[in-house]
Amino acid sequence: MKFVLAGFAGSGKTTLFNAMTGLDVPVGYGGQARVGTVRVPDPRVDFLSRAHSPKKTTHATINLKDVPGEYGGKPHVLSPGALHQIRDREALCLVLRDFVNPALDAAPDPVGDLLAFHDECVLSDLGIAERRLDRARKERADVREIGAFETAVAALEEGLALRQVPRDELYRGFLKGYGLLTDLPLLAAVNVDEDRVGEPLDSELAAGIAAMGGAGMILSARVEAEIAALDPEDQTEFLEDMGLAEPTLARFIRAAYSLMDLISFFTVGPEDVHAWTIRRGMVARRAAGRIHSDMERGFIRAEIIPYEVFADFGTEQAVKDAGRMRVEGKEYVVADGDIMYVRFNV
Repeated sequence: MKFVLAGFAGSGKTTLFNAMTGLDVPVGYGGQARVGTVRVPDPRVDFLSRAHSPKKTTHATINLKDVPGEYGGKPHVLSPGALHQIRDREALCLVLRDFVNPALDAAPDPVGDLLAFHDECVLSDLGIAERRLDRARKERADVREIGAFETAVAALEEGLALRQVPRDELYRGFLKGYGLLTDLPLLAAVNVDEDRVGEPLDSELAAGIAAMGGAGMILSARVEAEIAALDPEDQTEFLEDMGLAEPTLARFIRAAYSLMDLISFFTVGPEDVHAWTIRRGMVARRAAGRIHSDMERGFIRAEIIPYEVFADFGTEQAVKDAGRMRVEGKEYVVADGDIMYVRFNV
């Protein structure tokens, strides 16, 4: 999963990026885009690893890019370079400043920043969509492609994000490859002072995020940086002192998975216990292809143990003896938490 942290300068993006990835990227204005890996914490993976004692344990990961917060010469205007850095991602996390930054003269205005970012993305997408529509008409392209871009242009001219257009009204197959920003799933992370991390989202801000087809959450990048610097045993005590049940990273990942409709399935054995991330609704044969293309090509069947069943019985043999392992075909829809053994032949 490729996520991007975006936002205006001074929003605390890079502080959050460092806390989530464990890197130490210099904070401040400008600079270059940085990419890091975030391990997805999953207690199910830890349990399966203890049960199988594999040589290697592989958690799911998020590929996270930090795009420099730049104004392009004007307040609340993103440069073309910054927007271009976002286009290769699968989802967008917009960090909104709602704390006093001594380096900035302006007071925090997360609602204004949200609207400004939205407008920048709409204008950028509109230019791309209009150019492609004009060329498609001249080239007498597939009428379905012309129709898709006509729908996209009409929505963008109304100031709508493409993610707000229902899938039955806009066939997105023709939009792939154009990196349209407003069609990316949107998670707005409102960065607040540490004494406000337990507060709910402001109602006006929450309504604005929802109206754009996104999801929102409260966090404090400064708090997350402090948590990341602590030993694991000290993190629990720190979270309790802050009145938090868990680090923001766990909430961020849950929100990201929900936003993108992602689930995890597992493969287990003496060599590796591995978590795999797929879209909800993916069938077994395609999911097998995430492990290896040969498994998809030569798929025969999948032997399935739901995680909860394995947790109850403790071993694969006990599950088999109880008759709780299922055999499924290529069209089986993989469920979150499935432990899958793929039988294939090439």
